Amino acid sequence: MDDNGPMISQSLQDTFTAVDGYIDSQLVPSDLALDFARHTSEAAGLPQIAVTPSQGKLLHLLARSVGAVNILEIGTLGAYSTIWLARALPEDGRLVTLEADPKHAAVARGNIANAELSDRVELREGAALETLPELAAEGLAAFDFIFIDADKENNANYFEWALKLSRPGSMIFIDNVIREGAVVDEVSKDPMVLGVRRLNEVLAKESRVLATTIQTVGAKGYDGFTLALVLKAC
Repeated sequence: MDDNGPMISQSLQDTFTAVDGYIDSQLVPSDLALDFARHTSEAAGLPQIAVTPSQGKLLHLLARSVGAVNILEIGTLGAYSTIWLARALPEDGRLVTLEADPKHAAVARGNIANAELSDRVELREGAALETLPELAAEGLAAFDFIFIDADKENNANYFEWALKLSRPGSMIFIDNVIREGAVVDEVSKDPMVLGVRRLNEVLAKESRVLATTIQTVGAKGYDGFTLALVLKAC
């Protein structure tokens, strides 16, 4: 999750990081393919904003909890979260992940191949607001789990497409929605904060989902996620 500014003390951040490290040591053991994805992403100069190991495992558990066979990820980065999600799939499952940046996509493809998941992961390169309509036009099976972790300015747009591509019972997970607490700033001019607030306005009026938002702290600082259960798809 993103680190958006020094709104917490260093001592608190050190505690958050230490607790994350302890949790990982107990419940999220080191994994060669995931470690490789993190290292290659860092070496390639990708932004260090991927989910943490415990957050990745949370995505994995949620996808498994809904019995996901088809997963959509909006925002691939270096494919760290992609690997976590793809491993939640059965052998005949599929994951479509969308990435706008060609450099990120190239690193992600290598990490997906290294994790031996190329048979069930399809990476589509290009702006998501262009590739999402293509997915809809193809008439593919509805996605059971959708992870939104791309440019926050378009969160509401991505959510609307997620609804169109889902089914009743699908779960939509939207990351980085607290913005170090800046989400409460009614006069913020930050495009990312405005994007999250617009998403909340949409969710507040949307009867086709049940949604909540959870604040989180950890190695990536103070942020949170929104979780929505689809009651009625488009």
